[in-house]
Amino acid sequence: MIGSTKTGHSFTRSAMRAGLCLAAVLAVTGCGKKERVAPDVAASRITTIGVNSYLWRASLDALSFMPLLQTDSSGGVIVTDWYTNPKNGGERVKVTVIILDQDLRADALRVAASREVSSGGGWVSAPVQAATVQKLEDIILTRARDLRRDSIGG
Repeated sequence: MIGSTKTGHSFTRSAMRAGLCLAAVLAVTGCGKKERVAPDVAASRITTIGVNSYLWRASLDALSFMPLLQTDSSGGVIVTDWYTNPKNGGERVKVTVIILDQDLRADALRVAASREVSSGGGWVSAPVQAATVQKLEDIILTRARDLRRDSIGG
């Protein structure tokens, strides 16, 4: 019989509900006592996209002023369309960034740039200074390290 026991004590439904609620509260509060896991300071790998997420985000940030032609987070490729600086309409630049690895490392990043100058009503290929590409790589790597540091609270 639900309302009584062998010893003759009777329980009301409200007492049973109170007991069940108390048990549920104790079970839930026990779940909340998990130890906090410290962030891995060396964490640099990603799992949600095919390449390092810090390098990916930093590359997009660095190229945000340029129109994007192609982005592939699985393959780690970003290709911009031609960009003409409003202060110098006689030249335009196109950039390709390739992220080669899931780790945040300098050798996991490749940047290539093409430059054209206006000549005779058309565009003619022109050399890109190596320092320009190196500077862009440095900007991306610095930004990626900053993003990583910010994500671990350092």
